[in-house]
Amino acid sequence: MSTNSPRSIEVDTLPVTNPVTTSIAKQLLLTCIGYIILLMAVKGATELDQKLWDTGYMAVAAKTIGCTWLKILIDIGAILSAMGLYLALLGSCSFQILGQAASGYLPKFFDARAKKFGTPWVGIFVSYSITICFSFMQFTYIISSSNFIYSLSMLLEDAAIIRLRVKYPNMKRPYKIPLGVKSLVVMCMVPSAFLVFVMVTAKKIVLLISGLMTIGAIMWYFLMKFANKRSGSLTETTMKLK
Repeated sequence: MSTNSPRSIEVDTLPVTNPVTTSIAKQLLLTCIGYIILLMAVKGATELDQKLWDTGYMAVAAKTIGCTWLKILIDIGAILSAMGLYLALLGSCSFQILGQAASGYLPKFFDARAKKFGTPWVGIFVSYSITICFSFMQFTYIISSSNFIYSLSMLLEDAAIIRLRVKYPNMKRPYKIPLGVKSLVVMCMVPSAFLVFVMVTAKKIVLLISGLMTIGAIMWYFLMKFANKRSGSLTETTMKLK
């Protein structure tokens, strides 16, 4: 289930009572509560100077509120959290590659697993290699490039929603947005304007990186299409031989 945008609800099929939907809602609530409590504690115990609110300020505030050991615990927690998030994303991306290969959208080479642990080592290697390629960049450029690619995906999603509503107006939609086509266009234009603004104001290095990634994604799409076509032809040949 997609949770990156309310506009994606027209293509989601999980019912509201689904355990996955319920768990996502609970996680979202707990995350919001955790952030609110932490921010209220820091704002109430320290001086409200926005110039001090920089990267790592929570650890500094923890030292002011408590002592050095609390700052150390916050630093350790931040490191472990970043490691856990990276490992989760790495595992998710590697299994996406594995699933595409298992479905015939990629060559069978990407379907390889480690004999001992059963992990998709090819997918992990590909994901890790992409991470290494971006490790030399400044963090701000990485975030800007991510926002640029995300903006492209959201524009594509807006276009898909309008296209599906026009081409398939009677298609069953469990969570249909109660708007007509014209109102839907107006609704999508508002966030699309902000997305275009983010893309226009991007720096040249961000445009270069995003352009290369977009070209790579297009090439990846044709690779998936070729692999799927080849897999389908091999399956048909095998069935005829049997």
